[in-house]
Amino acid sequence: MMTFFLRGPGLALAGALILTPDALFMRWSGMDGLQMLGWRGLSMGAVFLGIWLLTARQPRRDLARLAAPVAWLVILVHAMNALLFPLGIANAPVAPVLLGVATVPVWAALLAHVLHGERAGRATWIATALTLAGIAIAVGDPAPSGTEARAALIGAGCGLGVALMLALNFVTLRHHPDLPILPAIGTGALLAGLLGWTVTGPGQMGDGGVAAILVTGLVILPLSFFALSQGSRHTSAANVSLLMLLETVLAPLWVWLGIGEAPHERELIGGAVVIVTLAAYLLHGRPRRRAPALASEPALPKTARNE
Repeated sequence: MMTFFLRGPGLALAGALILTPDALFMRWSGMDGLQMLGWRGLSMGAVFLGIWLLTARQPRRDLARLAAPVAWLVILVHAMNALLFPLGIANAPVAPVLLGVATVPVWAALLAHVLHGERAGRATWIATALTLAGIAIAVGDPAPSGTEARAALIGAGCGLGVALMLALNFVTLRHHPDLPILPAIGTGALLAGLLGWTVTGPGQMGDGGVAAILVTGLVILPLSFFALSQGSRHTSAANVSLLMLLETVLAPLWVWLGIGEAPHERELIGGAVVIVTLAAYLLHGRPRRRAPALASEPALPKTARNE
């Protein structure tokens, strides 16, 4: 049991906790969204591609598979994910961005329903409505000027975009298990980083805290990616998704402690609605262990589990 915990939920928990200060280091860098994109994309791409080159057993086969359209879909999706998150963090409060990102499980279920015919149960539609309601509460206008509301709306939009990209990535990889993940994600990150450098210009890329942003691209993201990926092989996706909600809860707290950006009351209320809804939704979808049937009882037909 202890070995299972260390290899499964324990690794996923470590990955989720490592990810929680990511937004704080991004704030400490003082960079705009495209600057952060440039540094994070290039460093993430270098790490992922470097690990792939060191560990790949059949690199030529992996490169051949990267030529498939589905591989380029994953590359594009990850590049968009890498773009939207720093843009949201740079232009909006942290809390609405992370509330949007937290909706990944719901969008994954909906995309699986639309793209692959996997049945989305009533719980999925209820969770979708409640999470969107929670986000609407979080980005509500507390001031007559509406300035804060616009920033929160931008953040929530970027967060939802990230969630949609991540969900599409997860659904695609689930239905194409032979796709080489490391070179696909590394290529997407590298392309996003090159976009950031090209638009910003090399002369301005050194403005701000380079060391802080490199911590995110070279340490936080690779370590959390490795731990979450390895943990997901030994525990259910629902467990990993539940643990990743820690970022939505703890990241705004780190930003508050680190730079004094306190969440508004509406963000706390909306965040509570989103977190409770998603936790209930994920727990509802977990497979339940059934007691063994008695010999005298007739065998029951198997039924498909709602996802």
